[in-house]
Amino acid sequence: MKLAIASDHAGYCLKEQLKAALPEHEWMDFGCFSEDSMDYPDTARPAASAVASGDCEKGILICGSGIGMSISGNKVKGIRAALCNTTDVARLSRQHNDANVLVLAARFTAFHYALEIAKVWLATSFEGGRHQTRIEKIKKIEGDSL
Repeated sequence: MKLAIASDHAGYCLKEQLKAALPEHEWMDFGCFSEDSMDYPDTARPAASAVASGDCEKGILICGSGIGMSISGNKVKGIRAALCNTTDVARLSRQHNDANVLVLAARFTAFHYALEIAKVWLATSFEGGRHQTRIEKIKKIEGDSL
């Protein structure tokens, strides 16, 4: 599976660990590439855009709390970024919300648990059915102008 991945400086180490632990995936890495301070929207936007355009099937965004990456990723039309702190939340974000971007909080999620969350999220399919109706309503919100 081709995956977009991006982090800020706080998520850099976790990003690198996940890529190494999941070599079966093809990674498009949108940065950052060190622990030097940087602004998360600068990497979130191109990674989320790669998912929205179909260049990547799914994506993973990582920052210290996960909140900045969630907000930034969800600004890209077509993105349903889910901040997941448990495997159950990860599974439900895929089954019920068809989340196409996983967001992780590097400062609050140990690597071994982040890896389990990512594995569950990547392996879980969208259930469709009544949940598809809800996704269509989200798409309508995206299309509405204020």
